Amino acid sequence: MFQQITILGPGLLGASLAMAVKERGLAARVVTWSRRPESRAKCLSQGWCDAVLDSPEEAVVGSDLVVLCTPVQTIVPLLLQIRSALAADALITDVGSTKSLICREARSALEGHSATFLGAHPMAGSEQAGMEHAQSDLFEKAACILTPLEGASNEAITKLSAFWDALGMTVSTVSPEKHDEIVAHISHLPHLLASTLCGYLATQDGTWRTLAGGGLRDTTRVASGDPQLWKQILEQNSDEVLRAIEGFEQQLHHLKTALLNQDSLGVIAQLERGKTYRDQL
Repeated sequence: MFQQITILGPGLLGASLAMAVKERGLAARVVTWSRRPESRAKCLSQGWCDAVLDSPEEAVVGSDLVVLCTPVQTIVPLLLQIRSALAADALITDVGSTKSLICREARSALEGHSATFLGAHPMAGSEQAGMEHAQSDLFEKAACILTPLEGASNEAITKLSAFWDALGMTVSTVSPEKHDEIVAHISHLPHLLASTLCGYLATQDGTWRTLAGGGLRDTTRVASGDPQLWKQILEQNSDEVLRAIEGFEQQLHHLKTALLNQDSLGVIAQLERGKTYRDQL
């Protein structure tokens, strides 16, 4: 599918991607780069990596696909850094959890260059981080959202869609703005709720956690995600996240009002609606 794929940032997603690409034979050669020397040294011992370079510019030379797997605030600066080293026909994508700002700034960053940037968001991962938790099947049966800007190359969309499809993902295409609205509700808000619930419980009696069952662990699993990474995500998508919070607050207010008024029908309606949605996931 590709002669050489470069993965910049071999953390959980980047390393899992390299594993999956190697396992499925989607590239003749996989090259990586990491900001930290210790991570680069670790990559050298991995079977999913053909070469580890000391700079991102060196790593992208000759690559027909470059995947930026770094935190959202670093994606565009990294693209600017590698711009001069990109092949003329290179396709560049990312795995960032926000898209509107990244996609529009990436287009500006590549103005005058024939390389193409097309945003992508594989909806895969976990609360864990680092290549030590990488899995070659991480992307299987998960969704991937492509976010082309207006006027994007149909060839690039087709090529990148086929790539994620070959990794076992179900690929959808929406605008960057629509993506940010969607993930604010289905990803960013759930993380905030889990984290806020844990933060609230941390103010209560410390012995309560020893009595907690699987329900609390299931509900709050994602709260273990890296706070620094999530701070960047929430700040980049703050407008949509705030709208999602407002919508959730309204629903919580309806439930609170029903309880205050001893409105059993109102309570059951809320619970039934929630159960129906969860059963369809």
